[in-house]
Amino acid sequence: MSAQDTVTQVQDTVTHVEALTMKAYELGLEYAPMLALAIITLLIGLWIISGITKLVKASMQRSKVDPTLIPFMSSLVSWLLKVLLFISVASMIGVATTSFVAVLGAAGLAIGLALQGSLANFAGGVLVMIFKPYKVGDLIETQGHLGVVKEVQIFNTILVSPQSKRIIIPNGATSNGSVINYTVEGKIRVDLTIGVSYGADIDQTKAVLMEVLTSNDKVMQDPAPFVGLVEMADSSVNFVVRPHCLPQHYWDVYFSVNEAMKKALDKNSISIPFPQRDVHLIQA
Repeated sequence: MSAQDTVTQVQDTVTHVEALTMKAYELGLEYAPMLALAIITLLIGLWIISGITKLVKASMQRSKVDPTLIPFMSSLVSWLLKVLLFISVASMIGVATTSFVAVLGAAGLAIGLALQGSLANFAGGVLVMIFKPYKVGDLIETQGHLGVVKEVQIFNTILVSPQSKRIIIPNGATSNGSVINYTVEGKIRVDLTIGVSYGADIDQTKAVLMEVLTSNDKVMQDPAPFVGLVEMADSSVNFVVRPHCLPQHYWDVYFSVNEAMKKALDKNSISIPFPQRDVHLIQA
C-alpha cells in the first residue's frame, strides 16, 4: 500500500469519526431534554412510591392487620408502582411500550401457569391472614395434622405438633379444606374413659371421680365437669369423664386427671378390673 493510499484511508476514518460525533451531538441535543426529564421523573417517582409504601404500611399497622401480611403487601404495592413508573419513563424517552407490555403480559401468563400451585398457596395465605380462621399460637387440626400454629407464611402454615415435630402445610390446602380450631373458643374438653368392677357402687364411683375433677385447679368449673356411666362392658362398668380446660392446659389435665383418678379409686377400694374370661371345662 502506497503512502498516498494510507493518507487517504486515515482521512476517510477521520471524516467518519467526525460524522459519528456530529450525529451523536445532534442526538444528544434532541434527546437530552427528554432524558433529563425522564431521570427527574424517575427520581421523583421513586421518592413518591417510597412515601406511598410507608403510608400503606402505617395504615395496615393502625388497622391491626396480621404482622405477617404487612411487609408482603407493602412490598407488593411498591413493586407494582415501580413497574408502572418504569413503563412511563420508558415511554418518555421514546421506547415503544406497547410491545414491552405485551411481552410482560405473555411472560406473566407463562409464569402464572408454571407456578399455579404456588399462586394458589399465596392466595390461600392472603385469605388466612384476612379472615383469620386461625392465628399464631392457636391449637388447630387440619389436613390430618394436629399442632400449635408457629407461623403463618405467605405460602405455608407452620405447625408444631405435640411431639415437637415441625409440620409445613400449604396455605391453599388449609384455605380450601377443613380446619378445627381448638383455641378460638377459649376452652377445650378432655374426653376420658375409666372402667370399674361390676361390684363397685355407681354413686360412690361418680362422687369419687367428680371430687378429682373439682379439686384440680386447671379444670374449669364453668362449664361444669361431667361424669356419667356410658357402657356396661364385658369386664367393667365404664364411665366417661369430661372436664373442660384452657387449650394450653390440655395435656396437663389429661395426664394429671388420669393419675388422680387411679389414686382416688385405690384409696376408696374401688377396683379397676382387667379383662377376664370364664372358661368351663366339660369332661367327656
